[in-house]
Amino acid sequence: MRGDFELCYTTEVLHEYEEILSRFYSLKISEYAIGVLIKAENAVKVTPFYKWNLITADPDDNKFVDCALNTGAEYIVSNDKHFNVLKDIDFPTVTVIDIATFRGLLG
Repeated sequence: MRGDFELCYTTEVLHEYEEILSRFYSLKISEYAIGVLIKAENAVKVTPFYKWNLITADPDDNKFVDCALNTGAEYIVSNDKHFNVLKDIDFPTVTVIDIATFRGLLG
């Protein structure tokens, strides 16, 4: 499966990644990491046309759901427990897998 996936992101998602990276590394390193991400061959920028607001426990996580739904993503990769609520929603369907499962798919 290596190389057979797309990493979709929105501006909001990039801002969150940068914020989190900046907690552990310098702003310069965070900006570099974001630059590498957006220049990756399999990275796709998304502009959500609709916001679903499916996660109420941590509404900030909805940016990832909206990104996935607006691209028709097969799944979201996350270990965040707030995404578990998506298992109980019939529509729209969003499949969440954990990082270990994703690594297994990569081989």
